[in-house]
Amino acid sequence: QVQFVESGGGLVQAGGSLRLSCAASGSTFSINFIAWYRQAPGKQRELVAGISRYGITNYADSVKGRFTISRDSAKNTVYLQMNSLKPEDTAVYYCNRALSSGMAWGQGTQVTVSS
Repeated sequence: QVQFVESGGGLVQAGGSLRLSCAASGSTFSINFIAWYRQAPGKQRELVAGISRYGITNYADSVKGRFTISRDSAKNTVYLQMNSLKPEDTAVYYCNRALSSGMAWGQGTQVTVSS
């Protein structure tokens, strides 16, 4: 079983930046894909950015050019660099593996972007 702990969220003004961290523990060798998801108030959880064990990345259209996902395999940590933040980026951000029925979610980290 793999566990993920998110950190780095906070309050930032529009146009600012934040760097989120996701520390993975457990059977991390079995993970082929790790992604950042977010859930804004009143909205469904959505995939923001993902990265495979081979370094292939993908992003939601809404964050392309602004967010960058990366990983440090030695530290079992995934990062999300968020630049040019917008109020619509406000959400709780989670990291996890590819979506699957019954998967567990951690506490996430709150990102609030003020206008």
